[in-house]
Amino acid sequence: MADKAQIARQFIEAIPHCRALGMVLTDISAGKAVIEMPYDGKLVGDPKTGVIHGGAVSAIMDTCCGAAVMSHPAAPGGTATIDLRIDYMRGATPGQKIVTTAHCYHITRNVAFVRATAVDDDMDRPVATAAGSFTVEKS
Repeated sequence: MADKAQIARQFIEAIPHCRALGMVLTDISAGKAVIEMPYDGKLVGDPKTGVIHGGAVSAIMDTCCGAAVMSHPAAPGGTATIDLRIDYMRGATPGQKIVTTAHCYHITRNVAFVRATAVDDDMDRPVATAAGSFTVEKS
């Protein structure tokens, strides 16, 4: 498992948009990943409210889901997004980091299924939830 986690960590750290958004992989285990993204004024979608743009939220959720797939014991190699549905529940609170947790809950020969939640400091009220399917690439 340590090898898969390390590969996923290196992959995420090498993606330019992950670095640009300040994403940090804080936890990864068998089919689960947690990524944090700090608040940054450059990511604000509405200057009047200071709320982070939905595109940044979608990027962290997609990346976290991919990391969860890559770390799953039954996933032999890399992955790519097939489909990702994101439900935005509310705007993230300005000034607070966003933390996304993804869980790869089922894998077939070719497809992995993942659920994710993004929160800020108010962990009882998600900023967004996601459900997606990802490729299972042969190694």
